[in-house]
Amino acid sequence: MRPHDDTTAAISVRGLVKSFGDVRALDGVDLEAAPGTVLGVLGPNGAGKTTAVRVLSTLLRPDAGTVRVAGLDAVEQAAALRARIGLAGQYAAVDEHLTGTENLVMVGRLYGMRRRAARRRAQELLERFGLTDAAGRPAKTYSGGMRRRLDLSAALVAHAPVIFLDEPTTGLDPRSRLDLWETIEGLVDDGTTVLLTTQYLDEADRLADRIAVIDRGTVIADGTADELKARVGGERVEVELTDPTTAAAAAATLEPMSDEPPVTEDGIVRVSVRRRGGAVVEAVRRLDAAGVGVEDIAAHRPTLDDVFLSLTGHAAEPGAAQEAAPEAEEVPA
Repeated sequence: MRPHDDTTAAISVRGLVKSFGDVRALDGVDLEAAPGTVLGVLGPNGAGKTTAVRVLSTLLRPDAGTVRVAGLDAVEQAAALRARIGLAGQYAAVDEHLTGTENLVMVGRLYGMRRRAARRRAQELLERFGLTDAAGRPAKTYSGGMRRRLDLSAALVAHAPVIFLDEPTTGLDPRSRLDLWETIEGLVDDGTTVLLTTQYLDEADRLADRIAVIDRGTVIADGTADELKARVGGERVEVELTDPTTAAAAAATLEPMSDEPPVTEDGIVRVSVRRRGGAVVEAVRRLDAAGVGVEDIAAHRPTLDDVFLSLTGHAAEPGAAQEAAPEAEEVPA
C-alpha cells in the first residue's frame, strides 16, 4: 500500500475495523484513491467489500480507524459528506411506483435542489442513460438493466465528486454491462472519483487505475493491474507437441528459460518465462535445435484471475450474492 496523503486523496482509509458480533468483517483495511481515478475493490463473496462501502458512505459507523472522503471525515462530518457523494448499491434502489423522472426529481429534492433544477437534471440523466422513452413509466415496468441505469442516474443527480458503485453490473446483460463501463469511464474523464467493488476480474482490469484485493476483511494486495499481474510472474509459454512422447525432452529443453520446472500434461508443455519479449522465438529455436516437433505455441500474460488465485488460494465467485451485513448502528446526522 502506498503512503497515504489525507490532504489530496479523494478517498483515504486507514486501519478500518468493523465487526458484527464475533464476525470481524473488516480487519484493519487501508484504501486510497486519488481524485479523478477509479479504485477497484476486488474480492469474493463475503470478503467485506459491501461493508467497506457502507462505512465510507456514512451508512455504518466504524469500530476503529479513520475514513476521509472528499476531504471530510465520514463520522465527524457525516451529514456534510452525504451531500458530496453518490451511491449505487448491488440492487437498484428505486421506488417502483414512481416514474423514472419522478425518482430522479425526488433524489434531487433530497439533495436540496430546487424543483426546476432537479427536473432539468433528471432529463439530462435520463437522456444520458437512454431512458428518455421510459421517463414517464413507473419503474416497476422497467427491465433489470433499465433499473440499474436509473439507479446509477440517481447516484449522479447531485454532481457528486465521489461515487461509490457496489457491484454495479451484477445481473446485467453483456450489452448493458459494456454501456455502464463506458459511463463510468465518462465520469472519470469529467473528474469524478469512483470506488468500484466487483467480483468481475475483467471489470477491474478495464476500469480501475488501482486495485485493492480484499479477502476475509483484509487488503492482501494493492497496486495497478499490471503490478498485481507481475506478482504472479512473467509470461507463460504453452507448447503443443507434435509427438506427446517428446514431452520430457521438451521440458528439459525449455527449463533454462524459467526459474521453475515446466509442467507437462497430455502432450502440452507449459513454462513460466523470466523475460517478456521474444520468449516464443527463443522457445522455438531451442526446441528446433533439440529436434522436438511443435504443433502449436503461444505466450500468455497472467490475468487477474491468475493473480486472485495466487493471492487467495481460491477463485473469485462472480455472480454470487455479496455479504449481507447485519443491522448495525448508523452514523447520526
